Parts: sequence; structure tokens; C-alpha cells
Amino acid sequence: MKFELNVQPRTLQGSGASRRLRLANKVPGIIYGGTAAPALIELEHNALLLALRKEAFHSSVLTLKVGSTVETVLLRDSQMHPYKPLVLHVDFLRVDATHAIHQKVPLHFINADMAPGVKISGGNVSPAMNEIDVTCLPQDLPAFIEVDLKDLEAGQTIHASQIVFPKGVKPMAHGSDDPVVVSIPIKKAEVAEEGVEGEAAAPAA
Repeated sequence: MKFELNVQPRTLQGSGASRRLRLANKVPGIIYGGTAAPALIELEHNALLLALRKEAFHSSVLTLKVGSTVETVLLRDSQMHPYKPLVLHVDFLRVDATHAIHQKVPLHFINADMAPGVKISGGNVSPAMNEIDVTCLPQDLPAFIEVDLKDLEAGQTIHASQIVFPKGVKPMAHGSDDPVVVSIPIKKAEVAEEGVEGEAAAPAA
């Protein structure tokens, strides 16, 4: 999914200037990174809020049109009002098409209803992670990564190393860790039944 936003250069700084921008239904922001100097910008609030509500906006390479200049960026941070649907500030990081980027990408769990642990054992899917750190070139960045659960049985887990990543995309390694991504725990009743059966079989052995 492609996202393009029209933004305007911002010349005034400080809390007073930011407050006046918000009263005018605009959001102060900044573009930084790369070899160019940081650029202060302002964005239309409603368009930005609508974009922020879309999952893919947080994990996509974005295009910002700053007057006659086009910036290719990633969303790095957004500050929200504690209880109102108001965006207070937004940060964007410049990206270079020739350099790999690091980004968190959402995980989409598919075929849960087909998993033996759900369909046969009546278990529930228990995600341990909802997103994963990846590295890739900007043009290869996926909006999300699918994790297929169709073969997952009760008591089994899927680790990060078992995910099928799109071409050009690699998980970020954190030491020697291979974290659990999702599992289908065995029901407590089934564990209890197995314990009872084990105790009953012990004297016979």
C-alpha cells in the first residue's frame, strides 16, 4: 500500500507556535536523518489522523511532498493527546533506496480455524508477538508478514526462525534468541487428565 501526504515547511518553533498550529487543525512535525538537515514541517491533522489509524501506515515507506521536494520516509514516532483523538507531533526518518532499513512489521496469523490444535483439540491461539523486527531495502518492506497456523497442534509453538519471510526480508537477530511467536497451549483439563492417567498407570508398572 502506498501512502502520500502533502506537507508544508514550518518556520516557527516553540510551544506557542505549535499550539497555534493545532488550533488551525494542523500538526507540527519533523523530517530527519540522511545527509540533509532536519526539516520542520506541518501537516493537515485529519488526513494524518486517518492515516495513523491504518496499520500499514506504521510499517510502510511513505512519500511526503514538501512543496516541490519529495521525501521518502518512515514513520518514527507520533505523539497523541492522552484522551482526545488529537495528534500532537509526528517524526519521520528519511530512507535511502540503496541502504537497508530496520523496521517493526505487524504479524498476521492465518488459517487459525484449520489448526489441529484449534479444530481438533479445541485450543486457543496464543500470540507471543504481534510484530517482528526485520531488515530489508525500503522497496522490499512488507506492510505485514503472514504466519500460517494450519499445521499447528495443541502444545506446539512457532518460533521466529520458522516464519516464511518475503524475498529480501530478514528477521533482526537479537543474539542467539529464537523467540516464540505463537502457540496453542494444551487445555488445563487435558493436562489434568494426563496426570491422572499417569498416576493410575504407575502401580501397574
